[in-house]
Amino acid sequence: MPLIALDADGVLLDYHAAYRQAWAQAFGYLPKVRDPLAYYPMDRWDVRRVEGDDREKFRGFFNEDYWASLPAISGAVSACEKLCAAGYDLVCVSAVRSEFQAARQRNLRDCGFPIERVIATSTKSAADISPKAEALGKLQPVAFVDDYLPYFRGIPAEIHAAIVLREPNGSPNTGEDLDRLTHSKHADLASFVSWWLQSGN
Repeated sequence: MPLIALDADGVLLDYHAAYRQAWAQAFGYLPKVRDPLAYYPMDRWDVRRVEGDDREKFRGFFNEDYWASLPAISGAVSACEKLCAAGYDLVCVSAVRSEFQAARQRNLRDCGFPIERVIATSTKSAADISPKAEALGKLQPVAFVDDYLPYFRGIPAEIHAAIVLREPNGSPNTGEDLDRLTHSKHADLASFVSWWLQSGN
């Protein structure tokens, strides 16, 4: 059965919404939208930059409960179901600390995703190579979908590299590498799946 690898945050799960909830838990209020087209949550929401004790306090809410409770992006569960119905097996390859791998898997299951495997990778690797490259090399999926351009660096060339070009303001998904490292560009996972299946893959 052919395999498709999917990123979690920004592809399957809504990191923006979860970040907002974590801020509310830490500081007692839900921040308003500052820029709905901002790529990074600290730019999207009307929040201050935290340092020192406040930073450590905020970081403390990015715990196992946090990684087990992100909401699904609209249309993402249905998109995954369509891939499974078309004969694909799905795996989530996520740059999250290994201690949160089980929480991430539980999160996907609770959201209704037909994904049985989660592979946690580091967020950093040497020599400007994606921290996901090693895992993808072992998995050999037919396609890999992510929303962060640097995570396509060094992945095997035979894997179809599909990038989700979500909110553009402050996005890292620009420049020459966008065409050099990726094979197709999509608004979200649902649009990738429609294109992929219609293309006869």
